[in-house]
Amino acid sequence: MARKSKIFFIVFFFLVLAGVGVSFCKYFVLKDYYIRAEVECDPRMENCFMAECDPLSDDECPESPDERISYYKIVEKKAYDIPLCDSDSPDCQPFTCGQSDNCREIFCDETARPEGASCSNPGMF
Repeated sequence: MARKSKIFFIVFFFLVLAGVGVSFCKYFVLKDYYIRAEVECDPRMENCFMAECDPLSDDECPESPDERISYYKIVEKKAYDIPLCDSDSPDCQPFTCGQSDNCREIFCDETARPEGASCSNPGMF
């Protein structure tokens, strides 16, 4: 019975170690996962998500009601396609989809709209 238990635990720990190794390789070496970010959107050209800041809960919210609304879309991009640079640097490329197949832009529609959010309509401008 002791020999079977040893073999079981050796196989069990080998499988756990192999799973950890595969996950480490996928996420840290290959960077094979998606990053999701909100980026600026032009409401005159695209169906954008609309966010309005609340001056009661946000100290940086503008006083003018017209300036409180921001428009954005969601971009999902593979981590290995994102350059490692400071986003405030002029040399850093913006977080947008180019010619990559590993990128997708999500615009506001009934299926992608989170609860409580609203969509812009390009025809309204």
